[in-house]
Amino acid sequence: MKYKIHYTKESRRDLDEIWDYISSELQNTSSAERTVNRIMDDVDRLADFAEIGAPLSSIADVDSDYRFLVTGSYLTFYRVYGSDIYVDRVLYGRRDYLRILFDKLQDDETN
Repeated sequence: MKYKIHYTKESRRDLDEIWDYISSELQNTSSAERTVNRIMDDVDRLADFAEIGAPLSSIADVDSDYRFLVTGSYLTFYRVYGSDIYVDRVLYGRRDYLRILFDKLQDDETN
C-alpha cells in the first residue's frame, strides 16, 4: 500500500524555521539544505513504510496515536489514518516536544 503524505501548516513552518536557523543564525546554508532534505527524505519513506517510526507511547507515558522519526537532532511527529499520513510537527529533540504537541491538542479541545 502506498500512503499519501500530508504536511500540516505547523510542520511546514517548522521546516522553514529549521532552515532559517541553520542558514541565518549558524551561517551555514549548505547544512540547512542537507538537514531539511534529510528530514523530508525520511518522511518520504513513510509512503511505503508508514510504521517505521516508533510510537510516542514507547518513550512517554501518553495515550496518543503519534509516531515519530528521528533524523539527526530532529523529531518528526506524524499520525497514520487509513492510507493517509499526517506530519504534524518537526521539532528539535531537546525542546519540550510533549508540551508543544499536547498543549496544542488541549487548546484545540477547549475551542
